Amino acid sequence: MTTPWRIFGLVTTCWLFSVTLLLAQIRPKKALFIIVDGIPADVIERESTPNLDSIAKEGAYKQAYVGGIKGTYSQTPTISAVGYNSLLTGTWVNKHNVWDNSIKAPNYHYPTIFRLFKEQYPTKKIAVFSSWVDNRTKLVGEGLAQTGNLKLDYHTDGYELDTVRFPHDPERDFMAKIDHQVVSDAVASIQNQAPDLTWVYLEYTDDMGHRYGDSPPFVKAVHQVDAEIGRIWNAIQQRQKNNGEDWQIFITTDHGRDEQTGKNHGGQSPRQRATWLVTNTKNLNAYAERFQPAVVDIMPTMARFLTVSIPKELSREIDGIPLTGSVSLAEPVIQPKPNQLDITWKALAQTGTVNVWLTTTNQFETGGKDTYTLMAKVPLSKEHVVIGTSKLPSSFYKIVLEGPSNTVNRWVVLGEQK
Repeated sequence: MTTPWRIFGLVTTCWLFSVTLLLAQIRPKKALFIIVDGIPADVIERESTPNLDSIAKEGAYKQAYVGGIKGTYSQTPTISAVGYNSLLTGTWVNKHNVWDNSIKAPNYHYPTIFRLFKEQYPTKKIAVFSSWVDNRTKLVGEGLAQTGNLKLDYHTDGYELDTVRFPHDPERDFMAKIDHQVVSDAVASIQNQAPDLTWVYLEYTDDMGHRYGDSPPFVKAVHQVDAEIGRIWNAIQQRQKNNGEDWQIFITTDHGRDEQTGKNHGGQSPRQRATWLVTNTKNLNAYAERFQPAVVDIMPTMARFLTVSIPKELSREIDGIPLTGSVSLAEPVIQPKPNQLDITWKALAQTGTVNVWLTTTNQFETGGKDTYTLMAKVPLSKEHVVIGTSKLPSSFYKIVLEGPSNTVNRWVVLGEQK
């Protein structure tokens, strides 16, 4: 016979289990990404980086690339601010329009992850910790009308302008001290405020690369930045343990270096394009496992983690593919033929339909809206379709392949150099 006390115990156990399950489901999500400047993949893979290794052991290390699709409309200079903005917006330079470190005219119609996040979650907190003011004021665009007067909740930057506290030496070792301070600021913020979305930028490695190229001083700088990353990772681990938060961290670089000396970058050689990413994220998807990720893939991945909705018009412009969750297709290739476009892709799932959309305009880049025509519906697994263009003659097309779980896009610019 079941006693009332046994029934009470059973009910209590079930209630506690339900509460535990609910709490696990509502753990606050926090995302943080670090850009360490100018470290090619071969250096990361060769040198001792115990803290990066520790994070990768929990998640993954992947070779990656910057520079857009070489020889096409999206070819992107392998330059610092250009790479930062490709990460922030999930697009290549033909869209975000940051061509060099002068950052003359960013196209804010392609919003950053910070702007999307803050627009959808205005009470949540965003932060940037950087040695370079322009990252906040020009790329993120704090306080600009074009970004809706976006306001960061926490930030520190501009230390390179403080020559009293950080006197400039000819070897540029002062930048190592500044990076250390930037990390101290980030760690304090993680410990005390735990922003929901954070960018940490560290410069010293690139300074040593430009000055010394492939050399012991550059390797030493890599070891130093790994130690700085360890401080951030430790703070995150403590938050996860003590505050029940779910943190996603990405560490990457903005460009590689030239093959000859290791001093230069900006071009399209394999080593200048060769980058990497480290994340604590488990269970990367089929796209991340089968293909080499790009810097533009980080933004939509963080958006998924933070439950940021990407509007349909913007999703048709994003060049990145999420590295987590369900994905349908990748690697679209479009071959123009007389009055036709021959389209292929790689299927990442076996079922579903691909909707093939086309427009001959690019109103999005000026804040307008493109009108797309549905050209075909094709089984995802077919990986191929030919569409006719005789009724839509143009020297420019935007093609969007919409799968059940993700969307990819390509432009066709007739007469473009291949």
